[in-house]
Amino acid sequence: MKQVEIFCKNTNSTHNYPLGTSLLEISKDLKIESNNIICGAIVNNQVKELSFCVVKSKRIEFFDVSHSDGVRLYVRSLVFIMYAAVKAVFPNVSLRVQNGISNGLFCELQYLDREITESDIGSIKQQMQKLIQQKIPFVKKDLLTENAVQLLEEQGLNEKAELFEQQGKLYSELYFLNELGNYFYGHLLPSTDYITNFGLVKYFNGLLLQIPKRKNFQKLRKNVEHKKLFEIYQEHKHWAEILNISTIGNLNSFVLNKKSGHVLKISEALHEKKIAEIANKISSKKEDVKVVLVAGPSASGKTTFSKRLGVQLAVNGLRPYQISLDDYFVDREKTPKDEFGEYDFEALEAIDVEFFNQQLIELMDGKEVRLPKFDFHLGKRTQNGNNLKLLPGDILIVEGIHGMNPNLLTKVHAENTFKIFISALTQISFDEHTHISAADNRLIRRMIRDYKYRGYPAFETIKRWPSVRRGEEKNIFPFQENADVMFNSATLYELAVLKKYADPILKHVHENRAEYTEASRLLKFLSYFNLIDDDEIPPTSLLREFLGGSSFVY
Repeated sequence: MKQVEIFCKNTNSTHNYPLGTSLLEISKDLKIESNNIICGAIVNNQVKELSFCVVKSKRIEFFDVSHSDGVRLYVRSLVFIMYAAVKAVFPNVSLRVQNGISNGLFCELQYLDREITESDIGSIKQQMQKLIQQKIPFVKKDLLTENAVQLLEEQGLNEKAELFEQQGKLYSELYFLNELGNYFYGHLLPSTDYITNFGLVKYFNGLLLQIPKRKNFQKLRKNVEHKKLFEIYQEHKHWAEILNISTIGNLNSFVLNKKSGHVLKISEALHEKKIAEIANKISSKKEDVKVVLVAGPSASGKTTFSKRLGVQLAVNGLRPYQISLDDYFVDREKTPKDEFGEYDFEALEAIDVEFFNQQLIELMDGKEVRLPKFDFHLGKRTQNGNNLKLLPGDILIVEGIHGMNPNLLTKVHAENTFKIFISALTQISFDEHTHISAADNRLIRRMIRDYKYRGYPAFETIKRWPSVRRGEEKNIFPFQENADVMFNSATLYELAVLKKYADPILKHVHENRAEYTEASRLLKFLSYFNLIDDDEIPPTSLLREFLGGSSFVY
């Protein structure tokens, strides 16, 4: 029998196996050691499920459920089990996964026609546990697309069916859990018993599907109520439903019918309206508010938002001045380091908080100050900034990731500040069961901006992204509910525009790079969007910060 050569990174050894041996068989034979259950592998820098059979020489690295791709496999499989459980307990109810929030997934039960109860949650959870205990395999099948679409429609999964039809493929893949078919745009675990821990609790008017901690799978991620964030999600969900654009399939239909310009104009008008409303709130407190703090994670559009807010404040008769927290960085040699020995620019200690507060107090007292300027090339703060003195009617807009942190303003009274948290909270989903991660939206934005303005190839941005995310989880998101208002910088149409810019730079990530895994995932994700051209995007749009063509000076 023909043999294929396998190099296993986990064991740093080479082995020969019969042609067609599965990854599951190889992992068992090599007795891969891990703290958690092995659930997949990186094969030639592409994610594969354990049922994948090897027919050529491969480089393999097995991963467990705590790996970032392992978490994705785990969550997809868990949602499939929840879907099957809901269908068994409430045959006439539809499960809808809305968005990621509070370290889990917020879900709704459509057509329940009453408020969900603890008893309902208990019944669903019990049915999920039953399916897990039965050790049912997730079986992948290739079907004629027309047959796959028909099956999905028969199950009431019309949004999945619409997206399948739009892809124009002769054959399509579906996963089966017993007789139920489904698809989640990525791989699943081998069987239901790979799910070892989950939670299901009431959350506002729906359910929160709780996910285990990555570093300790025996414990669930902490459920923290995010009331303001939830309200923003619900507001934009309402707008998406009014426009009938809740999913990629809906958006693609607008593009196919040459109505994408309408979506673009409505999205931009909504941004303008929301920014004007925030400016009105600030103006109503102009006697007290002297400092507006704008904070948010990477690639959320803080800079352009601050400039557009400044325009609206000027319309209301105020004179805004913008300063950046980045100019208050401590010198490079004083910058704290993270657990990996790298400079931690996301830490609050990377900011000279004392000096920042001193200048704010002097400005609020009517004194003239020389603003600093941080030289990123030299890694030093200089006094090369402009002189500034605040007069009656002047207001400061301070942009920086730590704006919501209560330890930032140690000498300024709370009534003299107004806090705004901004993030790109993706407004559309793949379909009924698959939300689109806001982090993916921001990664694509940042990747395009890094390439266009900093000359970084896509693999560099992808490589740095985990560190950026760790900094956000530690220093930004825990304080987001301290905001007076939240602003969603995402638009309904943007991923269909970003695709044009992201595809070519992602395709330049070569297979021999570790970042090829993530680049492949993002390329597949973007492949589901029909392209929207950016010609009609106005020069003041938040998206121009990433695409170029902005009328603002940065």
